[in-house]
Order: sequence, then structure tokens, then C-alpha cells
Amino acid sequence: MFDSIENVQASCEKQDYIADKSLATTVYLAHHLKKPIFLEGEPGVGKTEVAKVLADAIGAKLIRLQCYEGLDVNSALYEWNYTRQILQLRIDEAQGRDKDEIGADLFSEDFLLCRPLLEAIQSNGSVPPVLLIDEVDRSDSEFEAFLLEILSDFQITIPEIGTISAKQVPYVVLTSNRTREVHEALKRRCLYQWIDYPSVEKELAIVQKKIPNINDTLAQQLCDMIHRWRQGDFYKKPGIAETLDWGMALLALGKTQLDDEVIEKTLGCVFKYQDDIHRARAVEMNETDRQTNEI
Repeated sequence: MFDSIENVQASCEKQDYIADKSLATTVYLAHHLKKPIFLEGEPGVGKTEVAKVLADAIGAKLIRLQCYEGLDVNSALYEWNYTRQILQLRIDEAQGRDKDEIGADLFSEDFLLCRPLLEAIQSNGSVPPVLLIDEVDRSDSEFEAFLLEILSDFQITIPEIGTISAKQVPYVVLTSNRTREVHEALKRRCLYQWIDYPSVEKELAIVQKKIPNINDTLAQQLCDMIHRWRQGDFYKKPGIAETLDWGMALLALGKTQLDDEVIEKTLGCVFKYQDDIHRARAVEMNETDRQTNEI
């Protein structure tokens, strides 16, 4: 498993993901050094997909923790099954157990509800799971501090039970859209990788692999158009996800090549803000004028 960087690239390609040498090297090192990967980049460039591809490539379970503002330990780590605890209390009372014995075992693992982080730590399958901590930049700085113990020692402390250490070190992938700076202490525990927008050639290869029914002319045209739009000043530039959405939309409309009319009708597949749609129209008009003047 992952005995060379080329093997990592080949494994990703089998999952229809094109990994460049830099990303493949990071995945290779993460596998051999047992370190988390911190992926940073613009939304829609394929950061989350790396974790999914990694899980599929090694036949591992993907455990996903979606981060958001206000994320707390109960949602990320564990919480107690209060309903079951109350039921157990009533059963103890009905059975006439001694007062000192009633509820004595309520705070044991039998009454614990595992959330993603604890599930990853406790996993004991034949293959370590892949833990995806998605959009960590959306969480609070307090939650980052909580992650430090997990990423350093792969262990979790539950006051009522004690410390639970990982039976096997999971693969960990953290992603960030850079909506804020993530603390250096968290990054220091990871292998860092920036994922940028792909070149036209790489994006064309991605489109042809993900949408095999698309013809070469249409695939080239939409990749060229997306690339031109990314040079503009948009609130949210289109990522690879939008390129693929647009390509599948064009196929659904039975199109074999781009024209002004279909671009106008399908801008909502690429842009999600009205101001960006207006800017995209301006870019397309300028490109049409340029081509007309060349002719």
C-alpha cells in the first residue's frame, strides 16, 4: 500500500482523481510518517475529495466531521445517552436495587454515543479509517485547541472514564478554505499542502475522466471559459466542482459546443451570486469582441 509516490498517483487515478506529484508526495509521507494532512485552498478545488479518494483507494471507512461555528465537544467527540440513562435508573429502581448501586454504571462506555472523533479513535478494523475534519477554519479557535491532543497523541480524555488511546492511528485529512487563519500549533502537527486551481490542461483531463461522454471540443471550450473567468474579479471564483456541474448540465441540454445563448442560460451552474453573473457576462462579451476583432 503506497510503496511509492507513483503508486499513490496510480491509486488516485483509479478513483478518477488526478493527483499531481506534490500532492501525491504529501499523501505518501502522511502514510509512512503517520501524520495528518492539512489541505488549504479555495473552495471547490478538490480538497474534500482527497479524503474520499484516499478512503476508497485503501478500502477504509471514511469518517467525516463537518466543522461550523459553535461546534462543541458533544457534537464532535461524544455525548451521553441521557434517554437510556434515565431508563436504566428506572429499571434499577423497579428491580429494588440498593440506593448505593442505583445509577452506579450510568457513566460507562455502554451509555456513550460516539461522534466522529471518538469513532475514529476507537476503530479497530483491518484498515485504519480516514478521518476527514472538513473546513476546520469555520470552527472556533477553542475547538482547534481541543484538536491538539488528538492530533498529537491520538488519544481522548473522558473525565468519567479516563483516557482512550487509538488502537490504530487513523489517516487524518483537515481542510481549510482560508476564511480565517488556522493556529500555527495545529498546522505544525500536520503535513501542509496548498491545492490551487488546476491548469487548463489538468482541468481538461479531470473533465474527460469525470464526464466520459463529453466530446473533446465541448470539454476544451468549457475549460477555456472557466479559466478566463478565474482571471476576473469575482466574489466566488468557479472551482472544479462548478466546472463538472456545468459540463454535466451542457450534456443534459444536448449541447456539443458552447455558444453565447447556452452560456447565458447556464451561468447559474457556475456562479451563485448575481454580481458574479453580471461580471461573467462582461468577461464573455469582451472575449466575443476580441475574437470578432481578430477575424
